[in-house]
Amino acid sequence: MKIFITGNLGFIGTRLSELLIEKGFTVIGFDKEQESGSEKYECIHGNILDVELLNKSTKDNIDLIIHLAAEHKDNLHPKSLYYDVNVQGVQNLIDACTINNINRIIFTSTVSVYGLNPTKTSEESVPNPCNDYGKSKLQAEQILTKWWKKKKNRSLSIIRPTAVFGERNRGNIFNLMKQITTDRFIKVGNGKNKKSIAYVGNLVEFISCSINNNDFCIVNYADKPDLTMNQLIALFYKFLSKKEKKISIPYCLGISAGYLFDLLSFIFRKQFSISSIRIKKFCTNSIINTNELEQYNMKLPTPLYAAIERTIRFEFDKN
Repeated sequence: MKIFITGNLGFIGTRLSELLIEKGFTVIGFDKEQESGSEKYECIHGNILDVELLNKSTKDNIDLIIHLAAEHKDNLHPKSLYYDVNVQGVQNLIDACTINNINRIIFTSTVSVYGLNPTKTSEESVPNPCNDYGKSKLQAEQILTKWWKKKKNRSLSIIRPTAVFGERNRGNIFNLMKQITTDRFIKVGNGKNKKSIAYVGNLVEFISCSINNNDFCIVNYADKPDLTMNQLIALFYKFLSKKEKKISIPYCLGISAGYLFDLLSFIFRKQFSISSIRIKKFCTNSIINTNELEQYNMKLPTPLYAAIERTIRFEFDKN
């Protein structure tokens, strides 16, 4: 099988490409970064908004497209980039599929389509995105679903991962680990809110399993068990071999600081590590129902606690 992966040089894409090569698939990557990618497979330097290049790159007997490329960072400016890349990019992709007779797509969406404070959210829950990232991903899902419905032999898997962490990631979970290891962490709120998180190694294994899907599905992805922020922080301290600090500030103070940094960011046109959206994400629940995922009976390569320890050892244990 020949698989075309957009965003193959990203955090998830790099791990997924390596895994699929190991499993014997032929991989063609498509990424806006100028790195050559892996010597083991072809990597095309291109932008998802370049319609002509996208059509040309997918013309040679592609069996399946895995679409990872997206704009996802917090506080992206201008906000129109979310819609240009995440929505128009998907439209460009399915237009290329129509031209080149490609009928199978796996799309990585996000649990952000459910909103900021999901509790036990399942695939049947009504989406209610609260930011432009979530809104753009939901629009992309809708466009893809319409594409799937137009032809009987098409297949579409929509995977909605929660916050993903792992080796070489530089997202919010890594930033929390780094703040703890550099003694710059101060907890906001009481820490009783719960989080569903996902290890990249387990996620890419599930994506590879989804290659066998021949119809339509929407699946939430998270690694269980869910942990309170207090439990998660305690694990970070434990695996970093540091004594846990009990310093915390009330949520009202933390969110006020977040809004102040938002203002400073606007004035100085500079991104800061503190923002209101990051404070909100830290202090809210994000509990994802994975009953649909459990129907796959997939054995996870790495249990959650071991995945957290492995990530911390890789990133911060330099001995």
